[in-house]
Amino acid sequence: MKRQLFVFAGLLCMALPSIAQSKEGGLTSDMLYSIRKENKPTASDRALANAIAANNIDNLAKNHQNDVAIDTYFSVETKKQSITDQKSSGRCWMFSGFNVLRSDYTQKHDSIQLELSQAYLFFYDQLEKANLMLQGVIDTGKKPIDDQRVQFFFHNPIGDGGTFCGVADLVDKYGLVPAEVMPESYSSDNTSKARSLIASKLREFGLQLRDMVQKGKSTSAINKAKTRMLSQIYHMLQLTIGEPPQKFTFTFKDKDGRRIGDAKEFTPMSFAQEVVGKPLNGSFIMVMNDPRRPYNKVYEVEYDRHTYDGHNWRYVNLSMDDIERLAISALKHGQKLYSSYDVGKMLDRKRGYADTENFDYGSLFDTVFGMDKAQRISTFDSGSTHAMTLTAVDLDAQGKATKWKVENSWGADWGEKGCLIMTDRWFREYMFRLVVPMRFVPQNIRDIAKQTPVMVMPEDPLFLPDE
Repeated sequence: MKRQLFVFAGLLCMALPSIAQSKEGGLTSDMLYSIRKENKPTASDRALANAIAANNIDNLAKNHQNDVAIDTYFSVETKKQSITDQKSSGRCWMFSGFNVLRSDYTQKHDSIQLELSQAYLFFYDQLEKANLMLQGVIDTGKKPIDDQRVQFFFHNPIGDGGTFCGVADLVDKYGLVPAEVMPESYSSDNTSKARSLIASKLREFGLQLRDMVQKGKSTSAINKAKTRMLSQIYHMLQLTIGEPPQKFTFTFKDKDGRRIGDAKEFTPMSFAQEVVGKPLNGSFIMVMNDPRRPYNKVYEVEYDRHTYDGHNWRYVNLSMDDIERLAISALKHGQKLYSSYDVGKMLDRKRGYADTENFDYGSLFDTVFGMDKAQRISTFDSGSTHAMTLTAVDLDAQGKATKWKVENSWGADWGEKGCLIMTDRWFREYMFRLVVPMRFVPQNIRDIAKQTPVMVMPEDPLFLPDE
C-alpha cells in the first residue's frame, strides 16, 4: 500500500511542471528549446565558462588598458586630516559628517587635532530611531497591519544608516563629545547583532502599542507604555555602546599630542558650541542629482528622519553641472563637503579608484549594459549607498573637473591612503548627494530651496540611507 502511494506521488510530481507551464506567461518547453538552441556553447564559451567558474568576475572583466598609474595630483585640495574607520557598521553618514565638522574647527585652530565620538551620537541616534518607530506605530495604530505605512515601520524598525540631516538634528539636540571621552565599543563598530535584537524588541513593543490604540486606551497610558519600552531600549544601548557622559573634563591637544591650555569642564552641548559654534540646521543646503525628476525643485522624504521631532530629508534637485559648480567653489575655499555615491559601481577597491572604464562586463558576457542614470535609479539598480567626504578636485585649463578625491571611512590602509579617487565621468554617473554650507550657495539656489517641497515616499529608490 505504501509503495503504491509513493508511486502515485512520484507520478503527480512529474506531472506538475507541465501543468504549471500550461499557464500563459510561464516558461514552456518550446521556449526552453528555443533558448537552448540559441545558446549552444562555442569553444570560446567553454573557455570563458571555465575561467569564470574558477575566478572572480571582476578580475576577468578588469580593463587592463585602464590599469595604469593613478595621477594623485589635485589642483584644488583641502587640508589633509586623519582617516577614520567605521568598521562593520553603516555609520558612514556620521563619519563623513564628523569629518566636515572637525575640519571646519581645525581650520580655525590650526595647531589643534580633533577626533569626535561617533559612539556618543550613535547611542542617541539609535534611541531616537527607536522612538520614531514606536511613535509611528502609534500614529498609524488604527490602520490595518498590512497598510504600506504600517509595514514601513515594522519592516525597518531601526537601522544605522542615515544622511547629514541626521547629523544636524542629533548634534543640535544632544551635542558632541571627544572620541577619548566615549570611545567605540565592539557593538558600535559591529552593529548588526545588537541592531537585530533591538529591532526584534521594537516589533514586539509595536504590536503592544497597536493593541492599546485599537482598544481605545488613553494618550497618557500609551505614552507611559512607550516610555517604559524606550527605557528597555536605553538599557540595551547602555550595555552595547556605553553610557553617554553628561559632563566631562577635556584638554585640547596639538598634532604631536601636546596639551593646549588648561583642562576645561564641558557638557556635550557646550562642547558642540565650542566646536561647531552655531546650530547646524539652517546652515546648509542638501542638493541631489535625480535625472528622473525636474531640476530646480525641492523634494522631501516623508517620515524619513532620525528623530520624530526633527527634519525630514529635504533636497534641492540640481543638474550635475550645477552641483559641480557648487562643489568646486566650496573646495577652492578649503571647505570639505559631505557627499554620497553608489560606491560599489565600477570601483577598483585595491587601488581606491572609481572609473566607468575600470571593468568591461559587456565583453565578458557578450552583451551591453545600457541603462542610463535615470533608468538605473528607477529600477533600483543604482542609488546612494555610501557617504564620503569630498576633499579635492583637479581642474583643466578651462576650469572643468577631470577627477575628484574623497576621504573614506574604511581605514587608512584602504585605497589611496584611505582616500578614493574618481574620474569626472564616474562622478557624474554615480554621485547623488552633496551638502553645501549656505555661504557657498548662490542666491538663485537659495530661492529654490524656499519652495514648498514635493513630498516623496520613503520607498522611493533614491531615498535609501547612506551606509
